[in-house]
Amino acid sequence: MNYHDYYAKADRPVETCVVGTGGFGQSFLAQAQRVPLMNARIAVDLTAESAATGLKAAGMDPRRIRICESARDARAAWGSGDFIAATDLALVSDLPFDVIVEATGRPMAAAHHALIAVEAEKHLALVTKELDSVVGPGLKALAAESGRIVTTVDGDQPSLLIGLATWAEVMGFHIVAAGKSSEYDFVFDPSSRRLVSNERSAENVDLEGHWTLGDRDVSEILAARDKAIAGFPQRAVPDLCELMVVANATGLQPDRFDLHAPVARISEVPTIFSQGHDGGILTGDRRLDVFHCLRKPDEISFAGGVFVVIRCDDAKSWDMLAQKGHIVSRTASTAMVFLPRHLLGLEAATSVLDAAIHRTSGYGSDYRPRYDLIAVATEDLPAGTVLSMGGHHHTISGVTAEFRPAVPLTANAPAPFYLAADCRLTVPVVKGQEIRMSDLELQDASALMRLRREQDARFFGHRS
Repeated sequence: MNYHDYYAKADRPVETCVVGTGGFGQSFLAQAQRVPLMNARIAVDLTAESAATGLKAAGMDPRRIRICESARDARAAWGSGDFIAATDLALVSDLPFDVIVEATGRPMAAAHHALIAVEAEKHLALVTKELDSVVGPGLKALAAESGRIVTTVDGDQPSLLIGLATWAEVMGFHIVAAGKSSEYDFVFDPSSRRLVSNERSAENVDLEGHWTLGDRDVSEILAARDKAIAGFPQRAVPDLCELMVVANATGLQPDRFDLHAPVARISEVPTIFSQGHDGGILTGDRRLDVFHCLRKPDEISFAGGVFVVIRCDDAKSWDMLAQKGHIVSRTASTAMVFLPRHLLGLEAATSVLDAAIHRTSGYGSDYRPRYDLIAVATEDLPAGTVLSMGGHHHTISGVTAEFRPAVPLTANAPAPFYLAADCRLTVPVVKGQEIRMSDLELQDASALMRLRREQDARFFGHRS
């Protein structure tokens, strides 16, 4: 496809407002200055000063950045062609821009911003997967009632994987598995036996004997690798969250509720993510999972990219493609097609342009709550515990996440992970137990609860 022609009907640049100037928002602001069909003149953050800092870091002329403390200030700055830094989306929501890019990563705040977007009749590019995992399908449907688009965003793995998986289906490929690599590689140096991942390291790691699959049983070698790196985290809530969004958009499903998450070299992926009769670990087709990329320091990374594993139905074609370097399983029954990159806000413009120019959403037309990402205690939690969400990956101490089939939020239903975030437990919860809605002291009047109730009513006919 020629992208110049694809967007040729645009008669002006698409105007955007970025909410949250962290990693994704920062990269979006920086790249927006180079996208001919898009402008990014408005930034909103916890403080107007931090929004202004984000604009400066993205290369905007500091002399043209205006800190706006009222809607009147914002209108004046817009009229002067200046950049706008604000602390409240409501102060700028009536300006004539097209798309809100919500990148706060905070589900409660993002829900508030999403409702402002709907009420102001703006399109919404939803980077905050934490909100998406709780109310994404309902939010998309709500916005559509006023002719507005809610979309997932290229640059993050959910959008890229939805694109790759649906492309494979349109091409007639049979999907065995689909997924992504985790955010951080496991980098092993055989000469020193040192393993490094996400600024953590371990010495004298026993991986040499488990470096290649060869003819060994896949489950055996994966178990040996797990044992060798036992000191490193091997499950990450963001990975489950992102794949849950993909499941709701595509109908792909996890093979197990907490994912397999194997440590694997890139060349092993189509072998590991195949069914048991082909020597892999899966119990069925159309499975979603994540792998931790294991490599040497001088080997390429998967870079948090996405993949599909497909059946090699035409053996002759795949024999030819294997000779050209495509990755085929050791039984030649499956092959991997992949995109080894995700560029965060640097490539988000396509989703923004699609929403504003073509009125299309990256979720597709069948985005519905097939799964919930629910909270499960990993330690005994006493009554009164506040499930504080924090850190770069927005995790909760003592709590992990797992898939469950989506259900309306009755009192006995398992609580969505990012709805439980920052709530207080009213009862003790023992290790391994699902946290239930009735276990939580909830903010019933919050925008997040309002959106979830509307989603439950829309898709399940349940009203609470």
